[in-house]
This record gives sequence, C-alpha cells and structure tokens, in this order.
Amino acid sequence: MPSLPQGLAASAARGAGRLSQKLGRGGGTTIPGLLLNRLRPEATAEMALAVPGGVVLLSGTNGKTTTARLVRAALDASGTRVVANTAGSNLERGVATALLNAEGAELALFEVDEAALPRLMAQTRPRIVTLMNLFRDQLDRYGELEHLVDRWRDAVAELDPAATVIYNADDPAVAEIAARHPNSVSYGIEDPRVGRDRLPHAADTTECRHCGASLHYEMVTIAHLGRWSCSECGLARVQPDVRATRVELHGLDGQRLAIATPQGPIELSLRLPGMHNSYNALAATATAVALNLAPETIGPALAKREAAFGRAERTQVGSTRVTTLLAKNPAGANENIRTMLLEDHPLHLLVLLNDRTADGQDVSWIWDVDYELLLDGGRLASLTVSGDRAYDMALRFRYAGLEPGQLSVVPSVPAALNAALQSSSSTGDLYVLPTYTALLEFQAVLADRGLVPSFWEDR
Repeated sequence: MPSLPQGLAASAARGAGRLSQKLGRGGGTTIPGLLLNRLRPEATAEMALAVPGGVVLLSGTNGKTTTARLVRAALDASGTRVVANTAGSNLERGVATALLNAEGAELALFEVDEAALPRLMAQTRPRIVTLMNLFRDQLDRYGELEHLVDRWRDAVAELDPAATVIYNADDPAVAEIAARHPNSVSYGIEDPRVGRDRLPHAADTTECRHCGASLHYEMVTIAHLGRWSCSECGLARVQPDVRATRVELHGLDGQRLAIATPQGPIELSLRLPGMHNSYNALAATATAVALNLAPETIGPALAKREAAFGRAERTQVGSTRVTTLLAKNPAGANENIRTMLLEDHPLHLLVLLNDRTADGQDVSWIWDVDYELLLDGGRLASLTVSGDRAYDMALRFRYAGLEPGQLSVVPSVPAALNAALQSSSSTGDLYVLPTYTALLEFQAVLADRGLVPSFWEDR
C-alpha cells in the first residue's frame, strides 16, 4: 500500500484516537500511532526531525517511566515546551502517537521499550540516549539478556558520534556498550553505606563482557549493579561523571541524595522510595545536565515530582493507605521487598500476577524473588493473591513457608482488593504488588470507584 500524504495520514490517526476515547476503548495512546505507521511508515522519522530541539530517548528494563517523569519535571521548570509519551505507551506506535501532538514543542522526550529502542534510535536520530539498566525480563518475548545486549551494542555503534549517550556505569553490560561511544556521560552510586558485599542469587550480568571471567564486586547495590571489575583483563567500572555520594533511604517516605555533577553539587529530598529510585534520579540528573539545565533548576524540580502511575503511588481508600509497587521481574520485585522492609509495622500485601503479553507469559521469575525475606521475623501479617496466575503465586509463598491461614486466593481483582482492605484494616496500610497488565486492571478498579483518574490522564 503506497504511503498517504503526511497531513492526511495524521488527520486519520488523530481521528482514530478521538474515537477510541469516545467509545471507551482506551486512552487513544496507541491506536493513532499504529494507524499512522500503517498509512505512512516514514511518519515517525519525519515528525521527529521536525522537533527543533531534537529527541531524547530513555530506555532500560526498570525505571523508564519514573525517570522520564523526572526529566520532564526538570524541563518544565526550565520553561522548555516538551512533547512526551506521558501515559507510558513506549513502543513505536506510542512514540508516533505522541509526535502527532508535537506542534509547538521545542524538545521530544520518550521512554522506550528495550526491544523497540534500536529501531526508534534509527528512526528518530536522537540528540540524547539514556541507557539505564538491563535485567532479565519477559524471556518469552526478549529471549536471553545477551540478545538485548547485542542489539543495543549494534544500535549504539550506528549512532551519530555527536549524539550523547548517558549510561549507568554500575551495570557492566550497559557500561560496556556505551563506553565505546565518543560522547558519553556516566552515572552511578558511590555511597558504600548502601551497598552489600555479595551478589544476590538472581543477579544477571556476572561475567566480564570482554574475556568471560567472573566479575569481582567491591560493592553490590541492586542485582548485578555496583562497583565491579575484572581481575583477568582489567575491565572495570569508571568513576561516574554524575554520582550519588550520599544516599539516605527513608522507607516508603522517600530519600535524601547528595549528587556530584560536572556543573556542581545537588542536594535532593526525593519523594520516591528505594535505591531503584536513587538510580532513576541519577539517570534523570545526568540527562538534565546533558540538556544544559542548571543544578539549581534540576534539584528542586526532581524534589517536587511524585510517584508515577503504579510506581510507589499512594491512594487513600477509606481509612487505608494503599501503596502500589509495580513488580514485573526479580530485580524490581526484590527491591520493592527491600523497601517495604524498611517500614516499622506489620505488612499486609495484595499480590497480582498475570501472564499476558505485556507481562511475559513465563512466570517462572517469581521463584527468583526473595519472598522469604517477608516471612523473616513474622513481618508479613496477611497476603491476598489474585490475577490470572494467582495459584502459582500462592504456591510460591507456600514453598517460602507461609502458613495457609495467612493466605487468601481471590481470583477477581475487585473482590481481592476488598478482601485485602479488610485484612489490613488493623494497620491502615496495604501494599499492592502487581505485574504490568494487573496494574492496569487494578488502576481501572480504583478509577471505577472514583479514587484515581484513568491511566492515560496522567500528565
């Protein structure tokens, strides 16, 4: 089918989005781009090149949405007009949909799915690419982690040398990919107080990318992230250009960070909890620095930003405070557990496990999550499980040692929420750990009850 003229194709795509919203079939965040790319395959590249300040792409297994929101906050504070895929539709169709609304924008900022990144890099010719992390995730869709590493390496090799690559120096695979680029900025955590001295059993990248020898770690932060080196060939983590010299974690209430940058120090009180958000803040800071934003603008802007949809998002449901923590792979789930254990009260959990396309149909990853930590010292007071694979999750917790009386299996998400709220009424706190499509279901339940907006209304 020959390409339609750009204006005609764009008008048809916008109309499809409006119709989707009017019919209640969704937020119109993907259908316009899907149709546009069918009617005019070159449209994404054309629209990206028309944005005067260029395109910024952020990608990684975990933290894309939160980091994009943090960068957006800094850009908004600087007065920059930005077009972004705010609702989190991060495949090519979502980026195309966002670009349909780019009129008047000075800069384009997109979070991008890991597998979609190479193609979108080729199409949009980005000014900045931020590579955050690579963890094992959705094996049925991505394949083994090495496959993604190879695809990212090839994409970076084809990147314009003038483009800036921001990368996580604490991730050995990401560092090996990005360090070869002639114009790069690294970030990482330097504070030894938040590190561990050994890798967890679910760590992914544990061998040198050059010679295959086992990596040595002076400090481990999350999964295989940390201060690493190879004693065989000498490959080692660089001292980051943007680095957290002090990290103070305050449970789910947030954290304080001291960040050193080439443009000066930043002291930051972040509302977002957990060390994974320490990394997100560093990635956002490094990206903002590469955009020539001043430290005095970056710090206050990041401090004001609240949690993204489902990422430590808090909702008051009657007398209970509900905290939603997206948990879609071992690294992310383990960090959520670590963060919850900083709280000083018994923990009531609602865990929602789906196995749909966006979650990954292989749910064997739950056996690499350290759920046993929740049972140590009797911290877990009650557990409700739901979703398509609720019984798989129930079995996982039974193997962890949870007594049957502490466990409820409720297949319906609305009914499971009701049951979990009743179980948690004594403390007034409930923690919800959903996979991605389960998060959308849970959000829809809250929206139907008038407690939150629909996810595509997140601005």
